[in-house]
This record gives sequence, C-alpha cells and structure tokens, in this order.
Amino acid sequence: MSDLEAVGDAATGAVLASTVEPKTGADGHTRENNCLNCGTELTGDYCHTCGQRAHVHRTLHAFWHDLLHGVLHFEGKIWHTLPLLAWRPGELTRRYIDGERAKFVSPMALFLFSVFLMFAVASFTGSLSPRINPNASAEMRKNIAANERQIATLQRQRDDSVRAGRSTGPLDGQIAELQSELAILKGMQTGEIGRIAKTQIDAPSWLSKPLEKAVKNPDLLFYKLKTNAYKFSWMLIPLSVPFLWLLFPFSRRFRFYDHTVFVTYSLSFMTLLVVTAVLIGLAGLPQLAGLAMLVPPFHIYRQLKGTYGLTTRSAVVRTLLLVAFSIVALSLFFLALFALGLFD
Repeated sequence: MSDLEAVGDAATGAVLASTVEPKTGADGHTRENNCLNCGTELTGDYCHTCGQRAHVHRTLHAFWHDLLHGVLHFEGKIWHTLPLLAWRPGELTRRYIDGERAKFVSPMALFLFSVFLMFAVASFTGSLSPRINPNASAEMRKNIAANERQIATLQRQRDDSVRAGRSTGPLDGQIAELQSELAILKGMQTGEIGRIAKTQIDAPSWLSKPLEKAVKNPDLLFYKLKTNAYKFSWMLIPLSVPFLWLLFPFSRRFRFYDHTVFVTYSLSFMTLLVVTAVLIGLAGLPQLAGLAMLVPPFHIYRQLKGTYGLTTRSAVVRTLLLVAFSIVALSLFFLALFALGLFD
C-alpha cells in the first residue's frame, strides 16, 4: 500500500466513522422551508420526520469543509472522549451506557476510526511489511554446509561401526533426520519448498493442499492475513463480549449492551495505543514504545472498576481473568484470519 493510500485510509476511517456518529447540530450553507429528502415542512434545524438537516451544502468549499471536519474534528467530540478514554475509561463507559451520548464519540465510530488509523500508520511506516534479512542467502548456504559436514561425519562413524560389527541404529536415525532437514533447507534455497512440504505435512488432502500453497507462496498468505485483519477487525467485538459476560454471569444489572460498549471502547484504546507505540518507536525511542505492553492490564483494571463499580480486590481478580480471556479471544481471531487466508 502506497503512502498516499495510507493517508487515504486515515481520511476514509474518519469519514466512515462520522457517518455512524450522531450529529449534534452543525450549520450548513442553505436554508429550506421544506425538507429536501421527504418534503415535510421544517420547523427547526432538522426534519422531524426523517431526521435530515434543514441546512444542506451545495458548494465545493462546503464539501472540503465537511471532509476536514470529519477527519480532524469529529465534531469536537474526540477531544472530550480521548482524555477520558485514556485515563478514566470506566467513567467514559459508564456515562455513555447511562445515556450521556452527545458530547462523546460513540464506541463504534471511535473503533472504526482507530482501526483505519492503525492500518494507515502501519502501511505508511512499513510496519506490516515482511522483513527480509539481506544476509539470509549467506546464512542459508552456511547452514547447508554445516548440515552436510555433520552428515559426512556421522556417515564415517557408521562405516566404522559396520566394520567393527556394531549396531548402526542410532547413527542411522541421526543421519536420516539430518538428511530430511537438509532436503528442506535446499528446498527453501531453490524455491521448491512447496513440493517438499507436500511430503512432510501429514494431514488430510483438504488441509495439506492449502498448506502446500501457503508454504510455496508465503507472501500471498501474508497479504491475505493483512487484508483480512483490516476487513474483519470488527470480529474482535463479538469474540470478546462473551468472555466479558463470563465475569458477570446471569447478572440482571449488567447486560450484553454494557459489555459491548465496554469491549468496543477498550479495543479502540488498545488500537490507538498500538499507533502511539509505533510512532514512538519511529521517533527513536524503542524502549519507551516497549513500555506500552504494560499499559493494557492497568487500563482494563481502571475500566472494569469504573464501569461496573467494583471494589479494588474484585477489579484486580477480574482484570487477571479478562487479560487471560483477551489472549484467548486474540488467538481465536488470528486463527480465523489464518483459516480465511488459507482457504480463500
């Protein structure tokens, strides 16, 4: 993906997020007596029948203003939302659940924007591009040579054992194993690993054939994984909500809606945290970027405690459980991505 496409992704994310974000009364550039959408007589800034704005934009200046407004401002809500999301996520989640919506970016809108932004930054910086070791070819030749020397040494020991009348079973096993490894190394060197993998993978034909294609063309598999992660990132929400429900089973006070808002805001923060860590790493501070790994448990703890009104002890226990559940949910997500890439 080119740099221009990466910037386009960020803009697209903001515009798409703004389409699902409730509007709160920005003025347009014309005033009509009747709604241009359904024809109802207007009595305010919005049509009371269909909800369309009374003010519509009909100039290029207004069009570009809307684009910049969607990308940079999120109608001002982003500046109310991000500080609370970062430091008081439980308060933000609870206030949104309880109906305080107008001043905050909705969970789904923020999630869409953060995902687009993450992939735009990753594409712009090359973080999602496979790293190719320039010394890989020389290292491969070195490994092959070392493997061949080992086989030659073991073969001489075997010949000595045969002449002495000793058993050669252990040596035969070592030689066979090294020869198998040597065949794989040479297959990787010559690009014939796909053919070799077919003889190595002990799996049903419906599985071995896709695996063979993946090993033969790993770049294509990586591209599919990256594309599917981009398209199906929303799957993390339904995968995570049931695990959060398990922390409050059969609770009449907390419903699936509460858990969904919690999960979506939490995923938005984690995605923005990844973006921040990548940018800090690019700024030449990789150690500081590495500290980002310590943030998620602390953030989950604060969000759990604030959202559900938990005691410190209860929040700590549920945080530990939720971190473990998050690992399971991520594993299921990546397994689904791998399956989609493998059988697509």
